[in-house]
Amino acid sequence: MSDQELDQLLAYATVRRVPQNEAVFEQGATADFFYLLLHGRLKVTQVTRDGQQIIVRVVNPGDLFGFARALQRNDYPGTATSATESLVLAWPTELWNVFVEMNPHLAVNAMHTIGQRLDEAHTRIREMSTEEVERRVAHAVLRLADKAGRREQSGVRIDFPISRQDIAEMTGTTLHTVSRILSAWEGRGLVQGGRQKLVLCDIPGLKRLAEQAEEQ
Repeated sequence: MSDQELDQLLAYATVRRVPQNEAVFEQGATADFFYLLLHGRLKVTQVTRDGQQIIVRVVNPGDLFGFARALQRNDYPGTATSATESLVLAWPTELWNVFVEMNPHLAVNAMHTIGQRLDEAHTRIREMSTEEVERRVAHAVLRLADKAGRREQSGVRIDFPISRQDIAEMTGTTLHTVSRILSAWEGRGLVQGGRQKLVLCDIPGLKRLAEQAEEQ
């Protein structure tokens, strides 16, 4: 966007600071705003009809989210909760069509984002339908490292607080199963855990698990 186009967008935006563990919006609520994450991390969860909560995606800095109008919805399909203290820009939903007409790049960006989410959803459905749990967990933590990893001396740290329950909700399994898998991985030197902390110490080893290749 040009500086003038950015100024026009920002003129209608409000800045919101979101404390850790606070919801930006909740599933089923009227979609009054759409957002851009400037800083922090968000977890988007959905509650299924049988009452199970799943994490459908992690929102990273620079991501658009909550644009229900582009999905032809009047409500939010999930709950967006801050994993760390976050900073978001918010615009009234009724401005979405106006902004898209003013700047086609915004429409292209939204379509790209929707396509990416659809591809990720298809990947997760395929994994849950065809893969054993350990492979699903390996894929999940590798995706987190790719999107939200920070290099440290001991490995790649997931750069926001993440619990074993979170990983269970990402992979469609139980807390007990994830705890068993991560404890075994810690014993093999693949990861280091802690209270809402995960460091991937052996990325190649985890990739071999994800692809179910035999370790040499």
